Amino acid sequence: MNLPFGRVLTAMVTPMTPDGELDATGAKAVVKHLLDTGHDGIVVNGTTGESATLTSAESIEMVEWAGEAAGEAAKIVAGVGSNDTRHAVEMAKLAANAGADALLLVSPYYNKPTQAGLLAHCRAVADATDLPVLLYDIPGRTGIPFAVDTLIALAEHPKIQGVKDAKGDFWAASQVMAATDLQWFSGADEVNLVHLAQGATGVVSVVGHVAGKRYAEMVAAVEAGDLATARRIHLALIPLVEAIMNTSQGAIMAKAALKELGVIEHASVRLPYLEGPPEHLEKLRAALASTDLS
Repeated sequence: MNLPFGRVLTAMVTPMTPDGELDATGAKAVVKHLLDTGHDGIVVNGTTGESATLTSAESIEMVEWAGEAAGEAAKIVAGVGSNDTRHAVEMAKLAANAGADALLLVSPYYNKPTQAGLLAHCRAVADATDLPVLLYDIPGRTGIPFAVDTLIALAEHPKIQGVKDAKGDFWAASQVMAATDLQWFSGADEVNLVHLAQGATGVVSVVGHVAGKRYAEMVAAVEAGDLATARRIHLALIPLVEAIMNTSQGAIMAKAALKELGVIEHASVRLPYLEGPPEHLEKLRAALASTDLS
C-alpha cells in the first residue's frame, strides 16, 4: 500500500519558551521522541500545534525543523488550512518549498462556506503544489462538516488522498470508504479503535505524544485481524486519553505530558490557552504512572 502520510501519526505540539517564543530545540526533541516511539508520520501546525496562534513564518519554521529532525524516517504533514483560500494556497506553496511531504487541509473555519465553496477551496489548495493532501474534517471547531458527496467529489482530485476524521460520524465514514480510495485516519483518540475496525488506514493522534508505541501496536493488531489485542490496548489507554483529551485541552496536556517525561523543558502555551491547573496535572501524572508505555 502506498502511504503518502504514514499510518501512525501524531499531531505534534509546538514547543515554546516561557516568554512564548518557538523552541527549535524542543521541537526537534519532540520529533525524535515520536520517531523513537513508533511513528512514521508527523503532523505540524495542526490543532494541537496551536496553529491558530502561529504566524505564517513560525508555521514554516516548524515544517523546516521537523524535516531536519526526521530526515527520511517519517512523513512531515504540514497544516496549511485557513478560512482565506488565498492564504491557504500561499501556505501550501511555502510548506512545499520548506520540505513538507504532504499537506493537512482543514475545512475553512468561522465563515461557513457552502459545500460548493468548500469543494472549490480544497481544489484550489490541492492544485497549488504536487504534494498529497489530507483533508481534515472537524466541524466541532470549524462549524462546517465535509458532506459525504463532497468527499466523494474531492476524491476525484489526484492530489487529495486522505481524510483525518474528527467528526465521529461512522456511517458517513463507511459511505466514503465504500465509494472512494481515500485513506482514512482517525482524528480522535477516543475512537481510534472504532475507525481502525471499520477500515481506517491509521491514526492521527494526540495521546500518541506519550503512547505512540501502543497505537502502533493497535494499528498492527487490527491489520492482522487481532481485534482482541487492539481492544486490550484501547481499554488500557482510557486513563491517559481521559487525562490528556478530556481535562484542560489536548495541546495543553500533551505538552504537560512531554514535560513530565523529560522530552521538553517547558509546557508553555500561548493565550488564550493557559497551562493546566494542579488537579489536571495530578490526573495526568496518575495516568502516566499507571499506563504501560514501554
